[in-house]
Parts: sequence; structure tokens; C-alpha cells
Amino acid sequence: MSKSPNILIPAMGGTALVLGLAFGISSREYGAAKIDSLETRVAQVEAHASSAGQKAKSEAARAAALEAQIAEVQAAAAANPKTLTMPAPQSDGAYGLGRSALAEEIAAWDVDVLPDGRGLPEGSGDAFDGEEVFADKCASCHGDFAEGVDNWPVLAGGFDTLADKDPVKTVGSYWPYLSTVWDYIHRSMPFGEAGTLTADETYAIVAYILYSNDLVEDDFVLSHENFAAFDMHNKGGFVVDDRPELEYASWRAEPCMSDCKGEVKVTMRSVFLVETPEVGTVSVMNHGTLDGVPSFTADGPSFIPVSTSPAPQAEPEPATQPVPKPVEAAASPGEDALVAAGEKVFKKCKACHQVGAGAKNRSGPQLNGLIGRTMGSVDGFRYSKVFAQALEEGRVWDEESLVAFLTKPKTYMKGTKMSFAGLKKDADLDAITAYLKSVGE
Repeated sequence: MSKSPNILIPAMGGTALVLGLAFGISSREYGAAKIDSLETRVAQVEAHASSAGQKAKSEAARAAALEAQIAEVQAAAAANPKTLTMPAPQSDGAYGLGRSALAEEIAAWDVDVLPDGRGLPEGSGDAFDGEEVFADKCASCHGDFAEGVDNWPVLAGGFDTLADKDPVKTVGSYWPYLSTVWDYIHRSMPFGEAGTLTADETYAIVAYILYSNDLVEDDFVLSHENFAAFDMHNKGGFVVDDRPELEYASWRAEPCMSDCKGEVKVTMRSVFLVETPEVGTVSVMNHGTLDGVPSFTADGPSFIPVSTSPAPQAEPEPATQPVPKPVEAAASPGEDALVAAGEKVFKKCKACHQVGAGAKNRSGPQLNGLIGRTMGSVDGFRYSKVFAQALEEGRVWDEESLVAFLTKPKTYMKGTKMSFAGLKKDADLDAITAYLKSVGE
């Protein structure tokens, strides 16, 4: 047993010698691989540097060529400066794209109408027929007599208001050219059904609007032939804007840049202002709040006193066919014809008034038994102040007062809410008077 260590020592020494030899060989192989990798990397860097040098030389040569070209262009421009401002050369022919527009295609786009009548299609229409078309297509927004409904614009009247602080600018009182009316209606009306009106319907509607403004008689016929000859009421009320030549220079003075305020505050909002102060008055701003801010509804702005606001009307019941009560005495053939003519004239009144059996108040009072009736006395109807005053005075409707009223309602009863422009023909006045006389209670 004492000899065993002597046997193990030589064995361990041989193993260590083998391991050392293997490690040496491995280390030498690793060093050779590392050297090969470094040599490859150096070769790549040298190749990249060579490529970059060649590219730099190429860019330098290109830059030199461009500088030479710029110098050549500048020299040519200095020698002949007109060359740079000459127009582009004209092409000898078309590019061969697309095709020429057909006459029908051009006509479909060329729909504007000029004040001298150019652009109007052939056609015609009279005010009498226009009343029916207007009632069917336009009255729901603009009223049966172009007086406007709720916030929709009024189209008639306002002739004596253009100098007021709040003028009524209608087709009759303000618009300078009839072509604007025709063009707008034909393109954009009726609301929600733009472009559905025929040329004849448009002529008829425009003729009726002129009639509603007392500019023509009800038998007036408007056509493409007499269109340009019609002059609007306010044609001469417009002037050329000469402010650029006469005023702009004075507005462009050097601004004041001294004694400025140290702080700027918004102290008022325009929504809180109800009316514009008179010229020359001192405006005093107040701290606006939402309390009392005007509201706008179908009944009108909230700041208009209730006494002047139109009374809300109940939904009208279906109108019954007027059945005139026959006169007790036998009527002559001439009187019958006059009453029949008056019934036709009454069509202008049916939108607001009813007569005959079952007649009810609408936007105007029922007219049964009108002759001999005290003005402003129909139960349940809210009259304007002028008719309330007439009731207090005991004024009575007779043939003379009826004719005077129907000739010019707003002149005979100043302040009336009735928007009807009036009847122009004596024959119509006689006829409707006979008709209303024939209608009893």
C-alpha cells in the first residue's frame, strides 16, 4: 500500500503534458483566425476609401461642369437681356387630348342672365297666372302677397323706408335689376326643389312679384322680348364705389403709437346690443350677462313688445267652398254678372278671409255681412290698433269706405297689419263690392 503514490505521480504528469500541448495548439489557431479577420477588415476599409475618393472626384467634376454652364447662361443673358422676358413659344397644334364641347353642353352650363336680357330662355307669363304658381310654390315661405312669413324675407313693399334707420329692402323697393330676380328664382327656387320651375312659370312668378309691388297691372305679361325694357324702381339708387380713389388715402395715415392703453379688455358682446345708438349719441357699455338676451322664434324677436307682435293663429280648418247668400230681391242679369266677376276677384282675398256658410277667422276676419258692420267688431279676432280705434269711434263699413280701403289699404288705415297691396282697377273694385254685398250673415 505504501507504493501507490509513486505509481499515480507519473500518470498525472503525462496528462498535464497532453493538456498543455492541446491548449497551445488551440491558442495558435485562434490567433491565426483573428489575424485573418483583421486583414479582411483592413482590405474592406481600403476599398471603401478608394470608392469614396473616386466619388468625390466625380462630384467635383460635375460641380465644375454646372458652374461652367451657369457662367455660360449668365454671359448669354448679359449679351441679350430680352431673351429672358420673351413669351413662351406657341404650339403649332392641339395636344390631342379630349374633344370640343358640344353646343348643348355649353348651353347647359351657360345659365346666367344679364341685366340686358342676354341669357334668358324664350317664354312668357302674366301676373294673373303667376299668382296661382306663387301660391303653390312660394307662398308657404313668402306669404300669399309676398309679405313674408315668420323670418322668411318679404318681397313686396318698403318703398318709403329706404331712408329709415331700418329700411325694408324688397324686390320692389331695393333691387336694381330684374335679371337678378329671374336668375335667382329659376336657379334656386322653390326652396328644396331648386331647378324645377319651367321658364314660363318663372316669368309668371316674376310678373306677380312686380304686381305685388304695384309696379305693373295684373294683366301684365313678362317675356324674353320685353324683359330688358323694364326698369326697376331703385335702378338709379346705386353709385359706383369711388372710395378707393377718394377716401382710402385719408384712412391710411400714420397710426398713433404713443399714449397707448396699458391693458385692453373686452367689455361688451354685440349679441347684447338691441339697437344701434343714434348718430351723435354717447354709447355707454354695460357688463353683458345672459339675462334678458333677445331670443328669436317664429313669433319674432323677444324684444319686440307683445302689443305689436302678431297674434298666434290657430291652425285653420279646411276652407269650405264659399256659398254666397242670394240677395232677397231678384237680381238683374247685369248684377249677377258683376257678382260673378267679384267672386273671381275675391280669389286674391281667400288666403286670409272666408265668406259664406261656416266662414271662420283666419289671418284676417271672416267677411260675412261686411257692409253695414262696425269696423273691428268680429268676435274672436285680434285686430291691429288702428282697427281697435275705429271700433271705439263706431266707424261702419259702407261701399265708399270699402272701395277706399281696398284701393290702398295701408294708406286708408295707416298701421293695419293687412299686407295686401290693393286693387288697381275700378272694375275689380265694383265687382268685389257687389260680391261682398251679396254675402249676408
